[in-house]
Amino acid sequence: MRDVAEPPRPGLWPVTLRAVAFRAGGQTLIDGLDLELAPGALTCVMGPNGAGKSLLVRLIAGLIAPTEGTITYGSAGAPAKNRIAVVFQRPVLLRRSAAANLDHALKTYGMPRAARPGRIAALLSEAGLTAQAGQAARLLSGGEQQRLALVRALAAEPDLLLLDEPAANLDPQATAMLEALIRRASSEGVKVVLVTHDRDQARRMAEEVILLHRGRIAERAPAQAFFENPKSPEARAYLAGRLLL
Repeated sequence: MRDVAEPPRPGLWPVTLRAVAFRAGGQTLIDGLDLELAPGALTCVMGPNGAGKSLLVRLIAGLIAPTEGTITYGSAGAPAKNRIAVVFQRPVLLRRSAAANLDHALKTYGMPRAARPGRIAALLSEAGLTAQAGQAARLLSGGEQQRLALVRALAAEPDLLLLDEPAANLDPQATAMLEALIRRASSEGVKVVLVTHDRDQARRMAEEVILLHRGRIAERAPAQAFFENPKSPEARAYLAGRLLL
């Protein structure tokens, strides 16, 4: 992973969304959203189903384009290669071994062949997967697959890591191991945006919280303030477990 003393590389920051909308099937799914992201706090994005959380991840990553509005990345306008990494709820792994998945990623990122074995070994160790190096990636447990997907994403040394409910359906032990990797990445200077439906996970992980409702930001606040003294009616209802209509 990255040297903790390494400053953020210029060019990506801030990531700025201005009046961003996304429409599909006659519905407005993201509605005039304004957001600015900068290095620092681990951000958890929360909200009810259909709030637009996963769409927001895809928009920021450049996987889909907004119907309206603009998304810019620092002075460059568009992100440089490998500066943004994404891990989804269901990891997409190649039909190869765990080590070969990492080797393919490092090759794609431009790492010379001679340098890859040492880096692969280090990544597998960080993920707790050294013993599984030769196993087929798609036959690993759910937690092992997610840890592999996460270190594969981090192999590019991204500045921004977008996580779309990566711990959904994992057991507590697997969740704890994944969260430890995420915290480490954050502590080493990677900006982490974590989408989660799990309030307890957000309490454990978040330094700030963004609450989405109907494709808009209902509240953005430091985590402690959000959980202890939410300002918006939507946040109060969400934390109380009431339905947001």
